[in-house]
Amino acid sequence: MLAAIASAAVVGIDAYHVLVEVDVAAGLPQWTIVGLPAGAVKESRERVSAALINSGFQVPPRRITINLAPADTKKEGTAFDLPIAIGILLATGQLREGAAEHIVALGELGLDGSIRPVRGVLPVARLLSRGANGQTLVVPAPNLPEAALVSSLRLSATQTLAELVDALRTERLPSPSAPPLLGGDQADSGADMADVAGQQLAKRALEIAAAGGHAVLMIGPPGAGKTMLARRLPTILPALGEAEALEVVAIHSVAGLVTPGEAPSGKRPFRAPHHTLSAAALIGGGSGPRPGEVSLAHHGVLFLDELQEMPRHVLDSLRQPLEEGRVVISRAARSIAFPARFTLVGAMNPCPCGRAGSSNGMACACSAIDIARHQSRISGPLADRIDMTVRVPAVPLSVLTGSQRAESSSVVRERVEMARARQAVRYKNFATVTCNAHVHGRWLDTHACVDASARELLTTAAIRLHLSARGYHRVLKAARTIADLDADNAVASRHVAEALHYRVDHGA
Repeated sequence: MLAAIASAAVVGIDAYHVLVEVDVAAGLPQWTIVGLPAGAVKESRERVSAALINSGFQVPPRRITINLAPADTKKEGTAFDLPIAIGILLATGQLREGAAEHIVALGELGLDGSIRPVRGVLPVARLLSRGANGQTLVVPAPNLPEAALVSSLRLSATQTLAELVDALRTERLPSPSAPPLLGGDQADSGADMADVAGQQLAKRALEIAAAGGHAVLMIGPPGAGKTMLARRLPTILPALGEAEALEVVAIHSVAGLVTPGEAPSGKRPFRAPHHTLSAAALIGGGSGPRPGEVSLAHHGVLFLDELQEMPRHVLDSLRQPLEEGRVVISRAARSIAFPARFTLVGAMNPCPCGRAGSSNGMACACSAIDIARHQSRISGPLADRIDMTVRVPAVPLSVLTGSQRAESSSVVRERVEMARARQAVRYKNFATVTCNAHVHGRWLDTHACVDASARELLTTAAIRLHLSARGYHRVLKAARTIADLDADNAVASRHVAEALHYRVDHGA
């Protein structure tokens, strides 16, 4: 007897429909799974068989053929366990025909029949919500908070296979009581800009970066506060919008970073990988492939400490996501694009010993050649994509032990939100542009409202500093953000001058 049940799978962060067909026929007892199953899918035979028997159902000693359509796309993961089990029950008459025609099932089965969480539930929920065909998505109970973020979708969840079969027999699928809210608030992290003593120039640079989505490189000796500053950047960023939050959770769901049973985090991501990471870990990769750090930091902050210690080819892999806001992973069979619109914050020492240019009386022991080699770790094309470079000197003891309280993150965030609101109006007709750093340079050159004196200063500086076309436009973007922070409609010469101040250290 033949049975079919709807399911879904994920490629990249996009879901697609999968039809699970089960045929139980006379012949020698064996299971055959076709439709390009990966190793975990092939192993479902053992999990499903044990789960059915331990749940009180029969597994007939017959030839069972399972097809996962479309058959020309590789299927990975354990989410097909549940639809395969239901398909077998339908094909053997243990469930009436048509009992599962209005459901889409996902879930891994334990040997005891329990339904365990899987990755990628939110992308599947978003796929089904666009179809609006009256289907109910059946997910493992721990995945319910994630799936319920798509409010327009009918959902159901049970703890075990036996519970689900009883619900299908009685046509009473359990429904969630209420959709959960995204968990957490950026302000709840406990970190605050007020914790950082001194470093007014670096704080100003981070405020500009938060307001316009600009990349920042901080250069300073060990212990100056570079990491402390970077970890407080998310506290001055505006809250995620609903669409942004769903994108972030979808990426983290595919990567397995959403904690089952808990409401997904609504905070902007902050990723700080170790400097020994590989290019695949940074950009994404694997046989899947899976999203890398640049995608896990989508709509958030990617902090790369000890930037000069990272291999040059790894750093250069940042060039595409910094320019395009996405990264394309190409394999022989297919290419997958992951979103990667993040704010880059890099930190490095000025020299191998970390004391070059120090004003605290400690002399640098590095030769000029060592310093030049150290600073050359960042290639010219990558440096050209970094909007601002800021020096972070050692904090004087008098400032460190002083009682003066610095400006809090909430105060800075108010200015950032006002600047972002101005940009939202400016880019309301753009589908993917929300910040000055994301817009095409030529468009901004025409629409940035640069006054004559600012234009003359920018042109003169571009000639003297030998700025590339990209460098010219990145200075203009930073100047436009500074003007937005000042609530000015026009970009004045003082805005360009401040933006150029952060550009000089690039050695452009």
